[in-house]
Amino acid sequence: MTRQNYYKSRLVRERLAVDEALVLELIRKERSYMPRLGCRKLRHLVEAELEAAGVRIGRDRFFALLRRHNMLIERPKRGARTTDSRHGFAVYPNIAKDMQVTGPHQLWVSDITYIRTGEGFMYLSLVMDAFSRKIIGFDSSDTLEMEGVIRAGAQAIKQLPADAYAVHHSDRGSQYCSQPYIKRLKAAGMGISMTEENHCYENGKAERLNGILKQELGMGTSFSRKAMVAPAVAEAVAIYNQCRPHGKLKMRVPQEVHSDGIIPEMVRPKAGGEAACQKVRQEDEESRRVGASAPLRSDSLRSPSLRCADAPTRSPEGS
Repeated sequence: MTRQNYYKSRLVRERLAVDEALVLELIRKERSYMPRLGCRKLRHLVEAELEAAGVRIGRDRFFALLRRHNMLIERPKRGARTTDSRHGFAVYPNIAKDMQVTGPHQLWVSDITYIRTGEGFMYLSLVMDAFSRKIIGFDSSDTLEMEGVIRAGAQAIKQLPADAYAVHHSDRGSQYCSQPYIKRLKAAGMGISMTEENHCYENGKAERLNGILKQELGMGTSFSRKAMVAPAVAEAVAIYNQCRPHGKLKMRVPQEVHSDGIIPEMVRPKAGGEAACQKVRQEDEESRRVGASAPLRSDSLRSPSLRCADAPTRSPEGS
C-alpha cells in the first residue's frame, strides 16, 4: 500500500467513526423518549439531522450499527388473556371488515390489555381511530369490569363531531357487549361491529396498538404500585399520538393525520425529529444539564415532563 492510499484509508476510517458516533448519539436521544422504538422509525427520525451534518448511512449499515452496539429490540413474550366471550349478551356482526375507511371519525377499534404491577394487574381500555391511528379514548382500571371501557368510550364519543357517523368495532368481550356500553354507543348514533371467529385477526389494528404501547413505550414492564400506571399511560399515549411516526401513516404522527385527514406518500421530518416533540427534548436536555434526568424506566416511562405539544396529563389517583 502506498503512503497516499494509507492516509486516505485512515481518513475514511476516522470519518466513519465520527459519522457512527453522531448516529448513535441521535439514536440514544430518540430512545430516551421511546425506549423500544424500532430501527426503521429511528432511521426516519434522525435522517434529516444526518443529512444536515453531511452523513449518509444506508438501511443495512444502520441496522448493522445497532446490532454491533446491542441496540436492536427483542420481541417480548406473550402475556395474559383479557377477552371473555362466554356470556349471554347480544353480539353484532363484523361490518368493519367490509368498510372502506377514507378519513377520521368513520371507524373506531377498541380493546383491553393488561399491565403488570407489584400489587396485581391493571387493565388498560383503548379506543383508536382506525384511519388516523390516534388513541381517542383510554382508561386504566384495576378490574376487568365495564366501567373502564365506559370511561374510555366516553372520551372517544366526546371528540366525535356532531355530523359524523362512526362505527365502533371490538371483540365480543363481555365489557363491550354489556347493555350500558351498547346503550351509550347507540345514544351517540354509532354503528356497532364485533369480531366473529378469529378475534385477534379481525381486530388486528387494536391488537397492534397494544403491542406498540407495550413493546415501544414501556407499558410492558412491571410497575411496583398501581398508582404509577395512570400517569405513565397518559404519557405513553401522548408520545404515541404526537411524537411517534407511524409506518401506516407514511411516517406522519397520528395527531396530525387525525386533524387534517391526509396520509401523503411520504413526509420527511424536520431537523431534530417531529415538530411536536421539540419542547419535550429541550426540557429534557435542560434537566440533564442540571443532573435532574431520571434513569431508564423501571416504574415509570423514561422521559422528562412529556408535555409533547399540550399533551394530556393525569393525576396518579385518576384513571
